[in-house]
Amino acid sequence: MGSPFFYYLCSMIEIKKVEDLKGLKKFLQFRYDLYRDCQWAVPFLYSDEMNTLRSDRNAAFECCESDYFLAYKDGRPVGRVAAIINRRANERWQHQQVRFGWFDFVDDQEVSRALLETVEQWGRERGMTEMIGPMGFTDMDREGMLFEGFEEDTTMYVNYNYPYYPQHMEQLGGFEKDNDYMECKVKVPERVPDKFHKIAAMIGKRYNLQVRKFTRKELLEDGKGHEIFNIINATYKDLYGYSELSDHQINQLVDQYIKIADLNLVTAVEDWNTPEHKMVGFGITFPSFTSALRKTRDGKLLPFGWWPLLRTLKWHKTSVVDLLLIGVLPEYRAKGANSIIFDDLIQWFQRYNFEYAETGPQMESNEGVLSQWQYLEARVHRKHRCYKKKL
Repeated sequence: MGSPFFYYLCSMIEIKKVEDLKGLKKFLQFRYDLYRDCQWAVPFLYSDEMNTLRSDRNAAFECCESDYFLAYKDGRPVGRVAAIINRRANERWQHQQVRFGWFDFVDDQEVSRALLETVEQWGRERGMTEMIGPMGFTDMDREGMLFEGFEEDTTMYVNYNYPYYPQHMEQLGGFEKDNDYMECKVKVPERVPDKFHKIAAMIGKRYNLQVRKFTRKELLEDGKGHEIFNIINATYKDLYGYSELSDHQINQLVDQYIKIADLNLVTAVEDWNTPEHKMVGFGITFPSFTSALRKTRDGKLLPFGWWPLLRTLKWHKTSVVDLLLIGVLPEYRAKGANSIIFDDLIQWFQRYNFEYAETGPQMESNEGVLSQWQYLEARVHRKHRCYKKKL
């Protein structure tokens, strides 16, 4: 096979690496332009995207390296992709994997092929033997390509893509399913189901587990926010592709989420059998920003994009709540501590008049997590897939 440059030149596809801030802005803008008229997509918050992709702002770069590429045809951008290596994850899972993420393209097979072959070559040059994706730097980033649920409202926490994306993956050859995620839409009940409430009460009494609501000071200054993400590390450590969060990464996540969260929608569970009342699980939920973000100009807060987001955050001007992060220590998961978390959160969802809750991605093989919705009216409404290819 000829060099990638020769291939792209002959096919009239030109791949350019992002070299500066101006190029990074073009990289971000491509997706906003591609999905501007799509009623199901949501513009991601521009500042979050910029902070994630900049190596001087994202703590994940302490264990990751990355380059970003734009595809051009006839002088205009037609696709983009990020090439990422997470050294910590590769060491943990004994892989030599290059990840592809931020993968968007027009419906042109030559474009998607050129972009992925660029990542492939980039990974080979660094000794990688597999390519996987779509994935981000860590599990805190969006993962997977949508392959079911194209006509369902999405959220800012998951990828949305056109139906032709997975069709391209099938036609490219060499890619196989590596992992599927399922997301559920859950009806907030008018009252907590008796069985659900009784189970939560029984478990709390049997194991002396208590609901705890923290103050902002406890979370930001007294270490409780850090403790939450230590539980994430313990809870997720054996899940697909997970890389442990460092102190620096945790500090950024606390700053990103805890500072602005409505603390009524953050529930912790403590074990009161322990002298220090150890935190054993938590749930962080946010009112959905989907509608608010659609009122912004390409996900930007200025000049007026901040107002619909503030109305959502402060006055809950939405009918949907996002179940952002849920974590329970493994030894307490079997005891059913998660039911105590949901028993409390559902009551707050009712007070705020939320009608539906959106779960985050759940691995299809994680039957324990999926089964927790059995007492509620829930349906799987979106599915995402990560692909793998041997290099």
